[in-house]
Amino acid sequence: MSESKAMILGSSGPTLTADEVALYKDERPWGFILFARNCIEPAQISDLVASMRDAIGRPDAPVLIDQEGGRVQRIRPPMIERYPSAAVLGELYRQDRDKGLRATWLMSRLHAFDLMKFGINVDCLPVIDVPIEGASNVIGDRAYGFDPKTVAEMGQAAADGLKAGGMLPVIKHMPGHGRGMADSHHELPVVTVSRAELEAHDFLPFVAMKDELMAMSAHIVFTAIDPDEPATISRKVIDEIIRGHIGFDGLLMSDDTSMNALKGTIGERAARIVGGGCDIVLHCNGVMDEMKAVVKETVPLTGDALRRARAVEAAFGAGDGLNEEAIRAEFHGLLAVS
Repeated sequence: MSESKAMILGSSGPTLTADEVALYKDERPWGFILFARNCIEPAQISDLVASMRDAIGRPDAPVLIDQEGGRVQRIRPPMIERYPSAAVLGELYRQDRDKGLRATWLMSRLHAFDLMKFGINVDCLPVIDVPIEGASNVIGDRAYGFDPKTVAEMGQAAADGLKAGGMLPVIKHMPGHGRGMADSHHELPVVTVSRAELEAHDFLPFVAMKDELMAMSAHIVFTAIDPDEPATISRKVIDEIIRGHIGFDGLLMSDDTSMNALKGTIGERAARIVGGGCDIVLHCNGVMDEMKAVVKETVPLTGDALRRARAVEAAFGAGDGLNEEAIRAEFHGLLAVS
């Protein structure tokens, strides 16, 4: 079978169009990502996930979703209960470290119960950015706290809960989006502090979690490292910081190609993501013309990128067999006393 291409694609709605099926079959994305527009009711979500995998002939292909809790939760009530934000969990941690860590693990374990029922096997969680006062609210309450130690410990608990349930996490947004004074969905944030300050603060949670298998890049410029290009497309940031200083050897995917922090056409952005050293180009919105532009610039997985992708594929598990209702009851008990 032909090798998968180094990309993750979205789709336009709750069912695949004939054009989407044809594109997936011909271009062989490594995985897919779902958003709220794709998630209408339970049976439909399961059918959509299955049809995505059927189109590429890979029954265990990665299917991703951003199911963090708080304001970033793609599948919501009544299908899945509404979960608290990372900031709420972080406040519990500050009151009682053990309870905060346990609640964070439990919530991720519940995400796995919720999502695996649909065949979704990757959650783009945890957010381990460390915000500073005055930064853009694009991270805001998605962060566990304002100090690297809290963020690193909580992030690890979140990742471990997902893995216990048979899912895999994606740590984000490497090497750190916490200082961004702009929302990278709309414009390019520029961070001007020294590399020493970044290493002593922003990068620390990523160093602590460097052995996780997947990470998502940050569309953010660090002038002390590369004044010209955001991390997602910066060969210098990826080689010197992400692969070098942080020591991450997992699969690095871009943040969404269609976010306006990146300049140029969608095809030009995809080409620069590939050229900068990201392993996977992520494109989320399901717009067909944009997806066609992405696939033209994306290459088959080879070399280190293929090795990293294979490590991800080998790591999916069946879960720990715990009782969902017991986990849910324990989680709600912890949150009720916070």
